[in-house]
Amino acid sequence: MEWFEALSLLLGTIMVLMAVGMPVALAFLAANIVGAWVFMGGPRGVTQLLNNGFGSLTTFALVPIPLFLLMGEIFFHTGLGGRMFNGIDRLLGRLPGRLSYVTVLGGTGFSTLSGSSMGSTALLGSLMVPEMNARGYKKHMSIGPILGTGGLAIIIPPSALAVLLATLAQIDVGALLIAGIVPGLILAAFYLGTIWLQTRIDPDAAPAYDVQPMTMAARVGLLMRDVLPMIGVMVVIVVLMINGVVTPSEAAAFGALGVLILAALFRCLTLDALKRSVTGALRVTLMAYLIVFGSATFSQLLAFSGASRGLINWATGFELDPIAMLLVMFGVLLILGMFMEQISMMLLTVPIFFPLAKSLGFDPIWFGLIMLLALEISFTTPPFGLLLFVMKGVAPKNTTMRDIYLSAIPFILCSLLLVALLIVFPGLAIWAG
Repeated sequence: MEWFEALSLLLGTIMVLMAVGMPVALAFLAANIVGAWVFMGGPRGVTQLLNNGFGSLTTFALVPIPLFLLMGEIFFHTGLGGRMFNGIDRLLGRLPGRLSYVTVLGGTGFSTLSGSSMGSTALLGSLMVPEMNARGYKKHMSIGPILGTGGLAIIIPPSALAVLLATLAQIDVGALLIAGIVPGLILAAFYLGTIWLQTRIDPDAAPAYDVQPMTMAARVGLLMRDVLPMIGVMVVIVVLMINGVVTPSEAAAFGALGVLILAALFRCLTLDALKRSVTGALRVTLMAYLIVFGSATFSQLLAFSGASRGLINWATGFELDPIAMLLVMFGVLLILGMFMEQISMMLLTVPIFFPLAKSLGFDPIWFGLIMLLALEISFTTPPFGLLLFVMKGVAPKNTTMRDIYLSAIPFILCSLLLVALLIVFPGLAIWAG
């Protein structure tokens, strides 16, 4: 069987199963079983493939995923996240557009720890948009920052999605997490600058309103009590990883323990909150592990059938410039993002894109960061980006899709500008290497 026939069989089976409503992870598993039967000799091939898949789940690199997820679930269910939001809100005082700034700063914390852009968008949309509308904010000032927080969340550590991508691509987890720090800070500056520029151009877009004045002592107390402890947990584990004191797995464990201790100190660690946190983290972890299993076996089938080698030879046969090929892969991700969730996209593209990137001479950490940004941008790209429809579902009834599209565009441009900077100055991503 030719390589393109093998690839068509595998991808076609997956697409058909997804079209009839089968969950993505199970669709990949079923397609892998079909492929093993065809390419690896029937029942023996299926047995060998399943054994190899279970072996992929025993890697130590997967440990940070459930711990980072547990960290985020505790952060949310115990109310620590709400304390941080309220603290940042009060500290900003009468700053024009302060609720938009709060959304970017506080929302990034939620999104980073949860690992789910769709869940974070739904949460922030239902929490922040009605409040900003009540304060007279125009729609682009309330919706845009929420859609933009995902771009920060996916690259600033700790990011469960970055850990999953690194595991699927078999690259250094810690290196990918550290690589996102500088680009993440740059993107945050772009977002904050965008909000500032919007309020300068149209002051009525985010009207100022009276807030209760606070003394300097009260501000310092609020900062030390409700903001710094939560941010401090994330900062400490990142600093420990950068300095090589702990591995990503150990950093995740310290982070989860730190949030638990904070919740206990603030007397908000209830049995119900702990139960919901563990249940939520377990649910997403099981899905992630199924995805790792499916991706590992899918990669092996692509290699065994010759589809990987054939596809790489075909793609490189066009003699395109490496950057042009990078833009082609970037465009494919943008299109897929209109129809698929991020984890599904990683499962489908990582086994193909990373070998191709390696053949083009790209640094795998740098390429991983570019891919993470592409995954997030694709989620908010009009007209069919999935986050746009999530926002439509939780936004006030008078919000149109046109409002959401126009709100997303400035933040998409910020992310695209960051991608351009990473292409021109790759050292921004591999500074620690």
